[in-house]
Amino acid sequence: MSITGIISAIGNNSSIYPLLVRDCGIEVPTKVYLTYKENENDKKIQKLATRERFIDEYIGSAIWLGGIPLVEYAANKFIKAKGFNPTINLKLLKEEEYQGLEYNIKKFEKLAPDAVEDLKKLTDSAAKTTYKTLLGARFLAATLIPIAVIGFILPKMIFASSAKKIAEMKKQKETEKKPVEIEKLVQGKKTKETTFTGNLMSTLANFSTKEKMEVIDGGYALGRIVTARKGPDGNRNEAKDIAFKMAGMMYLNYVAPQQIEKVLNFFCKKVFKLNTNLDPLMLEDKEFINQIKEGKLQLPKSDSAKDLLDFVDNNPKSLFVKYADKFEKIKLLKSGIRDPRAYVNIKKLAEFKKEIEEFSKNARLAKSAEKFAKRAKGVKTFNILANVGFSSFLLAYCLPKAQFAFRRLVTGSELEPGIVNANMEV
Repeated sequence: MSITGIISAIGNNSSIYPLLVRDCGIEVPTKVYLTYKENENDKKIQKLATRERFIDEYIGSAIWLGGIPLVEYAANKFIKAKGFNPTINLKLLKEEEYQGLEYNIKKFEKLAPDAVEDLKKLTDSAAKTTYKTLLGARFLAATLIPIAVIGFILPKMIFASSAKKIAEMKKQKETEKKPVEIEKLVQGKKTKETTFTGNLMSTLANFSTKEKMEVIDGGYALGRIVTARKGPDGNRNEAKDIAFKMAGMMYLNYVAPQQIEKVLNFFCKKVFKLNTNLDPLMLEDKEFINQIKEGKLQLPKSDSAKDLLDFVDNNPKSLFVKYADKFEKIKLLKSGIRDPRAYVNIKKLAEFKKEIEEFSKNARLAKSAEKFAKRAKGVKTFNILANVGFSSFLLAYCLPKAQFAFRRLVTGSELEPGIVNANMEV
């Protein structure tokens, strides 16, 4: 992958790539180090707290990132064995004016017969119900299994491991005739079972991988709060500490980067008179720039569903369709035909068209379209790196520091409350 391709990937805040960079590349090692530093006043607690954070962060990240694709792969195999294609979007079951199950069957019957055969299997009401249930079950499996492992099973394992280490320290001190008072960890209460209605399953089944990761993080946060260790006096200091951390993490991972992106784009538009909404890959595409210069760039004539979809279907080789497919505004088959099993978000496709129109207009007004595009690409690249850097700094450094300050306010100590709640005398 080229450097521009990498920049493009980490700049897409609707995908998981920025999360990968922030989580694995920056956040996790920084948090482990800060935990080590924060507990340096007590070497025993420092060792245990750092060990817990290391195991928790790395194993948790592996499950968080790999759990969804692994479970969905197995679920898709099962759905196919039941005779359905798991790529059919459930939104097509509700007919719209220019797309829907029946509409797409009629329109694409000769253009994409294999895909249409998949759609025909859902024309029966019983088949629709079965398919909705299967996709709903897939969503539940892909989210609840990682939630259970990261939110409940993993912390219990870590706590048990720490208890064992504390017991070993106790035994060692007893041998040295330096008694240490240790009590068992207090376990958290079991969570209530969560139930979902069929309609909710139908809605959740269309969540993207990133959206499912958000759900996992929410459930994981709840699990960690529930399983947090209590102190001998019944205090819930670790639960409060975790709740503060998880609330900040959810905001900084999923909300802040998009807000930062909007601010940077707005700033560049006002100060530099540049539209930086387009991806760097488009801005370095010479064919794209030449078509703008020569007035040959083909775009839909309006933002209506009919005009947008007709343009996509009638101009499969146009740059608009090429990039709409690349950036997942639409989905094309290998033949170049729009996949009738995929739902098109008309609003997002129209916004994509408007961004191209605005950039094209400004590029034509510039003295040199090439220089204008190069400048826009440079500013966009800076925005992406600044966004990743700033959001990572907030997540990996500022949030732990804020958490430690919150901890001192609540507990009066800088030490890890979970380890302290294990009642190891220091």
